[in-house]
Amino acid sequence: MGMPVSIHLRGPDVRGAAAERAVASAYAELLRLDAVFSTYRPDSEISRRRRGESVPGGEDPLLAEVEELCGVATERTGGAFTAWLPDVDGVLRYDPTGLVKGWAVDRAALELTGLPATAWAVNAGGDVLVGRHIHVAPEGADAAPWRIGVEDPRDRSRMTAIVPLTTGAVATSGTAARGAHLFDPVTGQMVDRVGSTTVVADTLLWADVWATALFVGGDDAREAFSRNAPGAQTFAA
Repeated sequence: MGMPVSIHLRGPDVRGAAAERAVASAYAELLRLDAVFSTYRPDSEISRRRRGESVPGGEDPLLAEVEELCGVATERTGGAFTAWLPDVDGVLRYDPTGLVKGWAVDRAALELTGLPATAWAVNAGGDVLVGRHIHVAPEGADAAPWRIGVEDPRDRSRMTAIVPLTTGAVATSGTAARGAHLFDPVTGQMVDRVGSTTVVADTLLWADVWATALFVGGDDAREAFSRNAPGAQTFAA
């Protein structure tokens, strides 16, 4: 889906056969979802749908699941999230990329959760999901948190914050890396202001959705976050 993804393991046997299989399975799941949802691939199912073409044998059922999740995200964020984005010609077309990225990483990371005595982190284009095996204690030497840096949007050579995390996700949305690529569905305009918004949540799906919604949205989005994202944290830079 147009982004680099890296997987990091910490534990006593991170180069063993079980770890190799788990990492390979996680990447395989990402590749499978990329074949369905990537708008960068003209042969993906989502690209075919955007062109109005039928898919031989019918669409993958995951398309319906994602479409439903996009509806939930739009409602939960007070309309600040949308899966209808302008294409290169300015025509609004269905594009669930803003939700699929985190959702796909959440799914792929399930392949890592069974590795004994292992903590793991998945970095997807700068947004990070971390977790650990159920029998790794939440406190103590074995549970040392991952330290996730949040880039300064005004000076990308430095960090504005370090988030220590043992389980959960950190996502940041802004214009520093890709310019005015985020769409505000309320105004119908791309957002080009300087800055960024970071969200820490249980899943990368919701961390990413909320980071984008809060960056492009106004008071309504912030009020929706306070009502509908219990336990999540946010900060702006």
